[in-house]
Amino acid sequence: MIEEQAMVVSIEGEFAMVEASRSHACGPCGAKSMCGISALAKLLGKRRSSVKVRNPIGAGPGDRVVVGLDESVLTTGSFVIYIVPLLTLVMFAVAGQWLAGVLGFESVEPMAIAGGLLGLWSGLSAARSYTFRTGRDDRYHAVILRREAELTIEFN
Repeated sequence: MIEEQAMVVSIEGEFAMVEASRSHACGPCGAKSMCGISALAKLLGKRRSSVKVRNPIGAGPGDRVVVGLDESVLTTGSFVIYIVPLLTLVMFAVAGQWLAGVLGFESVEPMAIAGGLLGLWSGLSAARSYTFRTGRDDRYHAVILRREAELTIEFN
């Protein structure tokens, strides 16, 4: 389970709008001084983003909470959104080039480009269909796991 700290901004029925600060995992990394991701994160800064999540614990506005999302949902979704369109682009471009060669076209590049564009459109359409289908399934929604524990410091 991937967890992130957030603050509840508003309640919408069984859902809550939470606001989380976008962070990056560069803190513990030893290579952060040489990494492009770390430099990009410093350039963009820590922006806040609002997300609609399920609220089974009944958290209210102003509550600091921990929001969770299953790792498999993130990896599967990332694969569908990023890799599927690229794979279909390449496969359709190769198919277009092959078809142009079989049909005896003088130049195969226009068919490869057209095939690649058609493949990209097909892959993006498949990704869009996947997001609509999974958007209605509760397993694919982030959920508030618990209220953030309050830290109390006692001085002796």
